[in-house]
Amino acid sequence: MSQYIITYLGGNQPSTPEEGKQHFAKYQAWLSSLGEAALSPMNPFKDTHTVNPDGTASAGSTTSMSGYTIIDVDSMEKALEIAKACPFLDIGGSLEVSELVQMPD
Repeated sequence: MSQYIITYLGGNQPSTPEEGKQHFAKYQAWLSSLGEAALSPMNPFKDTHTVNPDGTASAGSTTSMSGYTIIDVDSMEKALEIAKACPFLDIGGSLEVSELVQMPD
């Protein structure tokens, strides 16, 4: 098995609290459906800062990345199948799926 990271990009905030609850319920159901394949299921980002080449730091991000999920499956095809079912796509977000390289100790 290999580990894959699903990176969340963009997406629209729900327009009402009720819409937010409905989306969150869909997202939780999707995560539950992954079972043991979800190694690190819910990792949203908050208070992002960018460290620049000159060592200065500034508030904010240079990308639209908003979080990630790590899964353990046997192929990129399976990882893509899982990503295509993610409700994050329903709110206008995009997903990037990458295989994680296991570095030697």
